[in-house]
Amino acid sequence: MFSAPLHFSFTLSSLPPSLPPSLPPGEIAIRVFRACTELGIRTVAVYSEQDRGQMHRQKADEAYLIGKGLLPVAAYLHIPDIIRVAKENNVDAIHPGYGFLSERSDFAQACADAGVRFIGPSPETVRKMGDKVEARSLAISAGVPVVPGTDGPIASLEEARLFAETYGFPIIFKAAYGGGGRGMRVVKEYEELEENYQRAYSEALTAFGNGALFVEKFIERPRHIEVQILGDKYGNVIHLFERDCSIQRRHQKVVEIAPAADLDPNLRDRLTSDSVKLAKQVGYENAGTVEFLVDKHGKHYFIEVNSRLQVEHTVTEEVTDVDLVHAQLRVCEGRSLSELGLIQEQIRVNGCAIQCRVTTEDPARGFQPDTGRLEVFRSGEGMGIRLDSASAFPGAVISPHYDSLLVKVIASGKDMATAAAKMHRALSEFRVRGVKTNIPFLQNVLSNSQFLQSTVDTQFIDENQDLFIMKPVQNRAQKLLHYLGHVMVNGPTTPIPVKAKPSSIDPVVPTVPMGEPPLGFRDVLLREGPEGFAKAVRAHPGLLLMDTTFRDAHQSLLATRVRTQDLKKIAPYVSHNFSNLFSLENWGDAAARSQRCGTNYPDNTVFR
Repeated sequence: MFSAPLHFSFTLSSLPPSLPPSLPPGEIAIRVFRACTELGIRTVAVYSEQDRGQMHRQKADEAYLIGKGLLPVAAYLHIPDIIRVAKENNVDAIHPGYGFLSERSDFAQACADAGVRFIGPSPETVRKMGDKVEARSLAISAGVPVVPGTDGPIASLEEARLFAETYGFPIIFKAAYGGGGRGMRVVKEYEELEENYQRAYSEALTAFGNGALFVEKFIERPRHIEVQILGDKYGNVIHLFERDCSIQRRHQKVVEIAPAADLDPNLRDRLTSDSVKLAKQVGYENAGTVEFLVDKHGKHYFIEVNSRLQVEHTVTEEVTDVDLVHAQLRVCEGRSLSELGLIQEQIRVNGCAIQCRVTTEDPARGFQPDTGRLEVFRSGEGMGIRLDSASAFPGAVISPHYDSLLVKVIASGKDMATAAAKMHRALSEFRVRGVKTNIPFLQNVLSNSQFLQSTVDTQFIDENQDLFIMKPVQNRAQKLLHYLGHVMVNGPTTPIPVKAKPSSIDPVVPTVPMGEPPLGFRDVLLREGPEGFAKAVRAHPGLLLMDTTFRDAHQSLLATRVRTQDLKKIAPYVSHNFSNLFSLENWGDAAARSQRCGTNYPDNTVFR
């Protein structure tokens, strides 16, 4: 136990939650750094070779390279290198963020063996909660209702067949050693059983290094409700109410809401009570989330515990005014919940908060991830809007190594309608160019009458195909700039459709007429002064034009680059043939000098 507050914190919050894909580095890391700075705690970041330019590295007081020579995900999973950096730099504690290692008991144990605090549950609790089968057994022992399922991982397809014969379809395969929607397959009829078993096994093996699966009865059209819990070192556990995470695609959350809309108060009491009961049974310490399915009859079933901070923790913070990362750090120091003022009877929910995960995906193509450089990034802000991001800025490169999360947008209001209106407005202010995003899709969700006026279940996206009818992004400014910068300057990129040779005719040099050039507006200005000049302009019956062709290389955007020595050769012909022009913009060396001095005087404009 620390005798004094932490003075040096090390965050691995860029660590991915699964493999592949994984959360982008930095978003939760920056969130943790800010909390540490507010509490006077010094911070250290780690980064892979490919992430040298990531923003989380700049936000920490110190930053160190790990996993040299490894791919990004492998670098962040290299426990010996992480522990080495921690010991070499006298690190007191490690915050694992959302990372894959945040739910790895071997990593929590490695921290303990190295004398470094793991900001999370004990290694044994992480092990129990990370094993869905054991977590299920613990829930049963605590009297928490669970979905009918196998007692342990199944060893063969035949066991899955026997389960389906006993409980009937639909059933669901789940990875025994991971989450995030990977290794999860719903089977609705016997003919689909073998294919889905093989796919779920393969996904689990790739993502978590272990293909073990267990089988559950699939609850149709449930709501996905989760309860935020917080425990200290002294056996005290509180809840911070619930979040509704029912809006999902392929079992991955898209929009989260706190508190859950139209939730029966008695059901809320059962959910929160069961969550605290389960947490106390395992001696839970630090932050965690207990997840449930609620069927159409209002019955709830335990599904898993996430023994870490959740991506959607933000909405709970907004409605309870409790800083969960502050609490994590103080609990790690040895503070009790009562010392922190976190007493169950004093926790209240105020208003409503909605979180949208803005991702670099194309909803029209099955949410296919998009990569590339952000040419333009302008965020939506204002009252009631919170942004948690790290990789969202002009020039940032969206890498294929990580999950497609770009920025989390959190809107708060007195009720759901107010929060949804703020969110819709904020999303409409975003301008993201260079990669596709799911913003038009999110706007459709926020405008949907079912979303706004009633509860939704996990089938909401699948059953509302009108959500995919999205207004196309016009991107007019970027298209115009591309035209000016590439087509006008460099010429069309498409080849000439015929094998025509360049013209062999030399350009014709015009003959300058003899004698004085015709009079122009400059002569009126010299002869009659400004008043006469203004009178002549007003009396002119047609449109007056100014020719801006003659610019030097410093001022040109369209490659009309004419040097002073060339201007002198061209001027006589122009004087004779374009005397009807109002003026010429004649940019020579003097103009370039005046521009560099920050002035824009028309001292070299020639009137004829």
